[in-house]
Amino acid sequence: MASKEPDHEHREDDDAPAADDEDTGAQVAPIVRLEEVAVTTGEEEEDAILDLKSKLYRFDKDGNQWKERGAGTVKLLKHKKTGKVRLVMRQSKTLKICANHYVLATMTVQEHAGNDKSCLWHASDFADDELKDELFCIRFASVENCKSFMETVREVAESQKSTEENKEASAAAGLLEKLSVEEKEAKDKVEEKDVKAKEETETKEDTKKVDDSEKKDGEPEST
Repeated sequence: MASKEPDHEHREDDDAPAADDEDTGAQVAPIVRLEEVAVTTGEEEEDAILDLKSKLYRFDKDGNQWKERGAGTVKLLKHKKTGKVRLVMRQSKTLKICANHYVLATMTVQEHAGNDKSCLWHASDFADDELKDELFCIRFASVENCKSFMETVREVAESQKSTEENKEASAAAGLLEKLSVEEKEAKDKVEEKDVKAKEETETKEDTKKVDDSEKKDGEPEST
């Protein structure tokens, strides 16, 4: 009776060990060459005067509740030319901007009641590409960081106030100088007009004298 089992043929390939991958030394050029792209953040002309990790909240007026805006790094950036300072905060993972506004002279920051690691302030924010009046609350990992943030913001606001006062004083001085120049020009015009009127009067008088003299010379002598 014939066996039903499959025949096992002996092959040399089955006994040969698998060959390891060999390094041929060949260099394969990349199919797509990626070019370096310069990434700009808009902060190239600014110097960071404060850089702290924190979590930001905004007050939702419609829902009457606080909503988390993002966790990341809050910065105070001072422009190298104008001297203006703005507050910028980006989310740590996505780098999405969750706060972006100038620190103005009118800006005030105060402690959050019941939490000495948090503080509050109002600002006209531009994080969503349009100005919105926002009430922010920011929370730090330590009391020291919160105090440092508040002190720096207050110092910046005070310095901006001095800058605005200087600008107003300069503008007032410029206006006074302009008025003085205009008054002087008006006075000069009046004086010039008076001189011309005087010269015209003298010319008329001289002409009249000449005419009178000619008439007198032309009269016959009485006999």
